[in-house]
Amino acid sequence: MAQYITIHPDNPQERLLQKTAEVIRHGGVIALPTDSSYALGCQLGDKAAVERIRGLRGVDDRHHLTLMCRDLSQIGQFARVDNARYRLLKATTPGSYTFILEGTRELPRRVLHPKRKTIGLRVPAHTITLALLEALGEPLLTSTLIVAGDEEPLTEGWEIRDRLDSQLELILDGGHCGIEPTTVIDLTAALPVLVRAGLGALAPFGLD
Repeated sequence: MAQYITIHPDNPQERLLQKTAEVIRHGGVIALPTDSSYALGCQLGDKAAVERIRGLRGVDDRHHLTLMCRDLSQIGQFARVDNARYRLLKATTPGSYTFILEGTRELPRRVLHPKRKTIGLRVPAHTITLALLEALGEPLLTSTLIVAGDEEPLTEGWEIRDRLDSQLELILDGGHCGIEPTTVIDLTAALPVLVRAGLGALAPFGLD
């Protein structure tokens, strides 16, 4: 049975953030709100937790997971970013974007795309998520909370509890989240490539 935590959307309580961070550090899979939709999250280095997220989503290792970072410096630690890409990232983070980038050796191979050696990275524009990343002190490996067989993400904490109570360690309820996903931009080539149009504007990448 999952712990169910209701947290303030604008002033998230530090005590609740630390409690959530501890659950993650001890191998827990959690549900958390973001600036696009609810997501599943776990510690980057936890192999069992990563496989549980893939199982809940019904996806294999070719589906990009997303490493949520609190700032650009963390992205630079886990992905190969040259000056041109850095300028694009600086202009669009935090925001509702997921960037496909080549991973560095800091990342476990199991979280990278098996052929491309890439991963999704993002800095979310969401008060609770950024506060949790600060409390955790490290990035959070995530995936949109779309249950295997569903077409759209779950949007309410109580809905997540009804569906996944026995399969998660903690549900962080920060209020209603939407269903529109992040905009996904592939930055591995010379020019940005649109993978999925979503909440993030396309103009900064010349793709509108």
